[in-house]
Amino acid sequence: MAKQAKVRYGVIGAGRIGRIHVENLCYRIPDAEVVVVCDVAVDETRRWAAALGIDNVVADPKDVFDNSDVDAVVICSPTDLHADHMIAAAQAGKDIFCEKPIAIELQRTKEALQAVEDAGVLLQLGFNRRFDHNFRHIRQLVQQGTLGEVHIVNITSRDPAPPPIEYVKVSGGIFMDMAIHDFDMARYMVGSEVVEVYASASVMIDPEIGEAGDYDTAVTILKFADGATAVIDNSRQAVYGYDQRVEVFGSKGRAAAENDTATNVSVATENAVTSDKPLYFFLERYMASFANELEDFTAAVQQRSQPPVGGVDGLQSLLIAMAATKSARENRPVPLKEVAGE
Repeated sequence: MAKQAKVRYGVIGAGRIGRIHVENLCYRIPDAEVVVVCDVAVDETRRWAAALGIDNVVADPKDVFDNSDVDAVVICSPTDLHADHMIAAAQAGKDIFCEKPIAIELQRTKEALQAVEDAGVLLQLGFNRRFDHNFRHIRQLVQQGTLGEVHIVNITSRDPAPPPIEYVKVSGGIFMDMAIHDFDMARYMVGSEVVEVYASASVMIDPEIGEAGDYDTAVTILKFADGATAVIDNSRQAVYGYDQRVEVFGSKGRAAAENDTATNVSVATENAVTSDKPLYFFLERYMASFANELEDFTAAVQQRSQPPVGGVDGLQSLLIAMAATKSARENRPVPLKEVAGE
């Protein structure tokens, strides 16, 4: 099928991640064009957008959905508005790229996915780590059979510092907000579905996080339908930087992705052998992946093909996060079908 011309985007939300997406669409994806940006801080957004050559800035998302020049919408609004904006975009016939999660409530997530299905539009979710150069290579090795049958996946994901306590209170918790990326990564690497979750979590860093009803340190074990196991460790604070590592162990071998650093130079002296710390946070570590995911989505829109990360991936990761939360609170393994209502 011949691809369409440039994909014309409307972007909802011009906060940190929204601006990254807009700048990538403008500068790094030749087949994309941003025709409108929506944000409640209109004046500030207008000044920023003008420097990118974008002259249409609005405050009401409806002005994006009703714009006949918009082919696809990028949703970067606050989490509690994702589902509303996804449903409105679908009903307007726009293809959708949406940051994760769709919602932190299962029913609302299903309603949004049903709207997408009913409208027949394309949907991609922002699980950007699938598009990281290191992790994508490991997945290719799995697909090629180089590692044989996958037996164990080990994922380490530790932030350099906890988020503001105001964010913790509305985030849905460490499993919904932070580990959900790792749950998706485990599914991506194994290529099977999770059937059971066991999580152990505690407050080791900031008592305020515990007072807000959340955890800052967690280990989650995922059991897959094909017999594979994933072990994920999360921490809200790694004092040495953003710790992001993945190992896949299989019947024929293993592959491991270590942390990205500013350089790969090590210095050896009589006193010590030293190297760079990991890149500090997700903006530095995953910047290229943000461009890669929108490049793939743009190609899917042009070719009318299914995007690489769809609604099922978002739903399954949500269910795993729900099961992990339940497991940590009740100190027991939780079958995924229990939280899915089956």
